[in-house]
Amino acid sequence: MTDAPAFQSGIDSVLQIRRKRRLSNWIWGAAAFLLIAWCFYGTIWLDTEWSRMGGLMGVASAIQRFLWVDWSLAPNLIIPTIETVMMATLGTLFGCVLALPVAWFGAYNVTPSRTIAYPIGRMLMVTSRSIHEIIWALLFVAAVGLGALAGILAIAMRSIGFISKITAEAIENIDAKPVEAIRAVGGNQFQVMWYGIIPQILPVVIGTVIFEWDINIRRSAVMGLVGAGGLGLVFFRQMAQFNFGGVTMVIFAVLLLIMLAEIVSHYARKAII
Repeated sequence: MTDAPAFQSGIDSVLQIRRKRRLSNWIWGAAAFLLIAWCFYGTIWLDTEWSRMGGLMGVASAIQRFLWVDWSLAPNLIIPTIETVMMATLGTLFGCVLALPVAWFGAYNVTPSRTIAYPIGRMLMVTSRSIHEIIWALLFVAAVGLGALAGILAIAMRSIGFISKITAEAIENIDAKPVEAIRAVGGNQFQVMWYGIIPQILPVVIGTVIFEWDINIRRSAVMGLVGAGGLGLVFFRQMAQFNFGGVTMVIFAVLLLIMLAEIVSHYARKAII
């Protein structure tokens, strides 16, 4: 009986904590709702020219124009589709080659210099991932002109950041015992990298490159919008000609290509890794 007041006090304390937590959750939920409502009002409601939509029928009429497919365009998409795949493949390979030294610089446990090379490697990773591939494509179109080369270089530059970051993190998480053993018997830096580090990170690197190639198929499909060739260039031309059926045909080809790339990357990962 003497413990009853203490027990009741404990229950009251727990209930009070739960009420405070519930109140806090309601406050945070209301704040999040107000923030979303404010963003919707400022970026969608005020910034949209509703009068140009022509109401619900106008929107439906605009969508209806894309519901038919210009199948006569299909034979003309074979070469751009091949060009798109080649852009993604070559861009990924170039990006992988360029990403390896960046990963070596950016891995804290193997970098040649933790005060100079390490910050440079990390800065290159961030720069590559921060700049969109369309921006890279615009820069390379201005530098090398129109065509697939600009798209390949843009994809390569965009791929450096992702591949090098994953590779550097894999290097930092390796088992240090094989590396120490090679160094103990007099192995140089190349031997340490070749025999002690690469065998441990090779599955991660291969999986990352295949995954990046899968992503680059999607990226290369829109490179033509800035003059870098491929299906994106055909898409831009069909839009400029107001051939909405042709636009739908190009979208269908892009979807088919991405589905095939997904299947290929899936079985490639299973076969290699």
